[in-house]
Amino acid sequence: MVTVNFYEKPGCTNNTRQKALLQASGHQVIAHNLLLEPWTPELLHLFFGELPVAQWFNTTARAITTGLVVPEQLDAEIALDLMVLDPHLIRRPLLQVGDQRQVGFDPDAISRWIGLGATVLGETGISPTDLTLCPKATARLFAAGGASLAQQPCATF
Repeated sequence: MVTVNFYEKPGCTNNTRQKALLQASGHQVIAHNLLLEPWTPELLHLFFGELPVAQWFNTTARAITTGLVVPEQLDAEIALDLMVLDPHLIRRPLLQVGDQRQVGFDPDAISRWIGLGATVLGETGISPTDLTLCPKATARLFAAGGASLAQQPCATF
């Protein structure tokens, strides 16, 4: 198994579930507070690879939900500068194993990358959707009469 550097927002329900799944799969998880890391644009960019800029963002960050930041209108340089200034904008979690990095928690992609025990997913009672849907955002959508439960990364509160 591997050592996973896991950059999270402390207290995020899904980040807690995601770490538990990695640990149950035999991986050592070293948690880092994403909000306190001394990020640089160059370092952050390594986590995003070839993803479109808009997919780098935590779409429930206040700056985005209020319209102050519109990820689809940003180029990579501006996006990275904004994330360094406000780490709440960064999609979570950021994962690093050795020199390889990625953003977000896609159980299938992570299983292919470092391995997740298929039985572990069933044993934990956590569905893959539970690992990507923010329970707080889902509750807000439901309370507001939202017709659908849009997939949102964990919100910034």
